[in-house]
Order: sequence, then structure tokens, then C-alpha cells
Amino acid sequence: MSAANRLIPSSSQTVGPYFRIGLEHMIAHAPAVELASAITIHGRVLDRDGAPVPDAMLEFWCPECEPKQKDSPQGFRRVATDPDGAFAVTMARPVRREERQAPHWLVLIFARGLLRHLISRVYLEDETANAADLVLSSVPVERRNALIARSDGSDSYRWNVILQGSDETVFFAW
Repeated sequence: MSAANRLIPSSSQTVGPYFRIGLEHMIAHAPAVELASAITIHGRVLDRDGAPVPDAMLEFWCPECEPKQKDSPQGFRRVATDPDGAFAVTMARPVRREERQAPHWLVLIFARGLLRHLISRVYLEDETANAADLVLSSVPVERRNALIARSDGSDSYRWNVILQGSDETVFFAW
């Protein structure tokens, strides 16, 4: 291949694992959630082959979390994955405020190789309102499990993010 025909990535095509630079302080110093309704979501971020993604970052947003206070950090958390792709975040339990939506978190996923973040949702398996959620109902039945966090103890749920492949997490375009 001649030098003239060689493809060279431009700056908009080169990605990570640089996105964490300047954000570590926001992860390490997030105030603790001290609520009776706090729960922990933990899991792993995996690539298409099941290999861990050690440098991903997830942002959890709770559109409807208690307590509802001005300037309260309870509804937002940012967490990085460890060398095994694992993460754990403690959040206020989401509540149902709108009849057409079950309690959930929005999750933004940042990782190397992504030119834009991915957007997903997390629902709790024991939430009866899941059946009435318009967004969850719009996902094909065989794919809904990718959005459901499974209970594995008192106030602890497991949810994995799989970036590609047959078991890929459901991602939404906004």
C-alpha cells in the first residue's frame, strides 16, 4: 500500500483511554449516600468476547430519587471500572413518579473506542411497575433482561454492561 493510499486516523477518530484524565477527582470524592433507601448496583463492563474493560466510566442518573433536595448529589454518581472491569455504585433507590415509567436509572457509558457515550437504563427485577414502563415495553421481550438488575442480597443488585455481541446491553439513541 502506498503512503498516499494509507488511512491515517484524524483526531476525531482517535479515542481513549484518555477520557478519565481530569475526572478522577469526581469519582474518588463523591459524597457517600447515607439513606435508608440506598442500594448498591455492581457488575462488570465487558467487551464482545467477554473480556473486561478496565478503563470504562459509568454515570448513573436517577431522574426520580429520594430525597428530592435542591443541590442534592443523591441522584447522580460516577464510577470507574477496576482492572477486572468491575464497578460498584451506591445510589438512592429510584421512585415511581409517573404512571408510565417504572423506577429506573439512566446510565451513560464511556469507554475506549467509543466516539460517543452509550446510553442505557437499569431497572430492578423486583419492581412491579416494570410491566407498565413504556420504554421497557418497547424493547423486544428477548432483550429486556439486559436492562434488569438482579437482586443478589439485601439492597444489592448485579447488572453487567456488555458492549457488543449477542448478549449486548440495550443502548438507546437520544
